[in-house]
Amino acid sequence: MTVSPPAANQPILLRGAEVIDPSGARAADVLIEGNTITAVDTALDVRSDALVIDVAGCIVSTGFVDLHTHLREPGNEDAETIATGSRGAALGGFTAVLAMPDTTPVVDTASTVREILYLARDASCTVQPVGAITHQRRGERLADMAGMAALGVSVFTDNGRPVASSAVMRRAMEYARGLGVTLAQHCEDPALAANGVMHEGEWSSRLGLPGQPAVAEELMVQRELALSKLTGARIHLQHLSTARSVELVREAKAARLAVTAEASTHHFTLTHDDCGSFDPVFRVSPPLRPADDAAAIRVGLADGTIDAIATGHAPHTSESKELPFDQAPPGMLGLETAFALALTELDVPIERLLDMLSWRPAKIAGLARHGRAIAPGEPANLCVIDPAATWTVAGAAMASLSRNTPYEGRSLSGRVRHTIHEGVLVVFEGQAQQ
Repeated sequence: MTVSPPAANQPILLRGAEVIDPSGARAADVLIEGNTITAVDTALDVRSDALVIDVAGCIVSTGFVDLHTHLREPGNEDAETIATGSRGAALGGFTAVLAMPDTTPVVDTASTVREILYLARDASCTVQPVGAITHQRRGERLADMAGMAALGVSVFTDNGRPVASSAVMRRAMEYARGLGVTLAQHCEDPALAANGVMHEGEWSSRLGLPGQPAVAEELMVQRELALSKLTGARIHLQHLSTARSVELVREAKAARLAVTAEASTHHFTLTHDDCGSFDPVFRVSPPLRPADDAAAIRVGLADGTIDAIATGHAPHTSESKELPFDQAPPGMLGLETAFALALTELDVPIERLLDMLSWRPAKIAGLARHGRAIAPGEPANLCVIDPAATWTVAGAAMASLSRNTPYEGRSLSGRVRHTIHEGVLVVFEGQAQQ
């Protein structure tokens, strides 16, 4: 039966779902009124004006939370806008994204945070600005972290660039601890990474391209862990890509350091072999690594060493991605494919998958209205996923203004059918409603 999307303020009943949240799984209907879940039970009776959506065979989860999204606005709206990026996020089941600060201007002041919050007022998901650690992301002096934190910014990073100075990063950690915020680090020793555009190894030699050694990442991971131990600050390690990085985090967690980590979908689904085509769509930072590293990322995700799956969504215009490999900017699209890639490629229980995509990233980000229980009185930030659905990736059909997906033509399992953000059905039957 085909039903129409709900009218404004119309109650929504999700009928016949398997509900999965941090408390476990159970069969139930879910009733949403306004921006709140008002009932979760079997065979719910509802008033006649409710929109009833049959979700038999589907899973109702709390909405996904992406710790690593580049929305490009303000400043680079030809590649993406908050409207198009958040629409893609909703299509991927995300009800919240952390927007990286590498915009123009850089998000390093309270005024820029206010601008992003204003631009995101009608977005299809919650857009949480991330502040830069240093002024202009130059790694020299601290940005106005206190001013941004006062507006609700809870995570800071110079993402795309590391804070190279150990002294500056130590000061940032000491300051962050006092503010109660988390610092996230793009782990890359710039001297070792130099001008490397892909992993330093067999394929970089074959292609004659400058390589970036794994140790460039691993030394920075070691430094951040040491500084976290020294200062007691929370550190979040972005897009881990090597086996040794995973092992370092595993050791740090065993020592009870305040560390969390993420892995991007491309670092466990692709390898540096894919760069053999010379196609710049496969250029990312950190670079794609050998198969052994990708396998170690999958193990780290399965055993909880790596806390979250992040998309690293990085749209670029077709013109820029058509440049030669060593001149094209690094980055790939990720929001609309993340869940299906994880379901297809990772051998983990669905509960662990949802933990990595929703519950744990919401906690890392400090987003109180996301990743919670599915229960009466809780915020209605949900997604409905069909784990049995199969589909083929087509960049032209994506919401993004850009088309730089490396998964073009790839068949995947698992599809988001509906996304509900603050009680609003922003994706209905796989179609964006805003």
